[in-house]
Amino acid sequence: MAKVETSSVVVQPKKKSSITLKANITGWLFASPWVIGLIVFFAIPLFSSIYFSFTTYSVLQAGEFVGLQNYKELFHDDLFWKSVYNTVYFAVFFVPLSIIFGVALAMMLNMKVKGLAVYRTIYFLPTLVPHVALAVLWMWLLNPGFGLINGTLDFFGIDGPNWLGSVKWSKPSLILMSLWGIGQAVIIYLAGLGDIPEEFYEAAEVDGANWLQRTRHITLPLLTPVIFFNLVMGTIGAFQQFTLPYTMTQGQGTPANSLTFYVMYLYDNGFKFFKMGYASAMAWILFVIIMGLTALIFLTSKRWVHYQGE
Repeated sequence: MAKVETSSVVVQPKKKSSITLKANITGWLFASPWVIGLIVFFAIPLFSSIYFSFTTYSVLQAGEFVGLQNYKELFHDDLFWKSVYNTVYFAVFFVPLSIIFGVALAMMLNMKVKGLAVYRTIYFLPTLVPHVALAVLWMWLLNPGFGLINGTLDFFGIDGPNWLGSVKWSKPSLILMSLWGIGQAVIIYLAGLGDIPEEFYEAAEVDGANWLQRTRHITLPLLTPVIFFNLVMGTIGAFQQFTLPYTMTQGQGTPANSLTFYVMYLYDNGFKFFKMGYASAMAWILFVIIMGLTALIFLTSKRWVHYQGE
């Protein structure tokens, strides 16, 4: 009996291991298209760009290894610093404004009124408009001669500015356009508002708290996880601003390069001037900046992000 038991103990792991091996092979076979795609279209280009950033690679020619020369040239490139300034300007104003307007719109669209689904659809529709069509639409609205906005201002006796033709107003105009399409963030805020238990508001009403006090001490603190998510995603998106300014200026960044954003200048260097090594260096600088800002947001989140149950 002892021998039979011993042999069964030995045979069982072999069967188990063979089944596990077959399951692993099957799993890797099913995952192989995704793994191959990840390696070919992401990992290889990623590590190649690190090497190219230290070379004079130009797509047409292999180039030579020049070390940190591309990075040194960038720090002496006036247009590079101009693009950094434009991008930071946009991010500093757009991200906070998108959070403020997004939360305010979500709170309005969370009220129990008749036709609420229609209002939510209307505010989400601009998000579905392609960025190129959005740029063309706003170029017409902001036209200084016959645009709807300046026409409305003129009706009230106000002389409207040359929105997209003025260095002073070009970036504020772009921020205005971008705020028009914050429907996705509003949907996320609505989901966050829906997760706040009604018992908190009922208890606050019993204690005599008014709407402002309930908003300040219940809604906003419990909405901070959603605000945190949109802050991170909004910051990353703001530093990658490309389609709207590129479409409106036909890639020129006019007037006076006031709409030349970082990714636009990166694109021009890589695909217009074929300075792919230079563009790769710009891409890695942008990567470091975004990673640094994201890490900073995560570190500070412990002070102001509040989760239910904590």
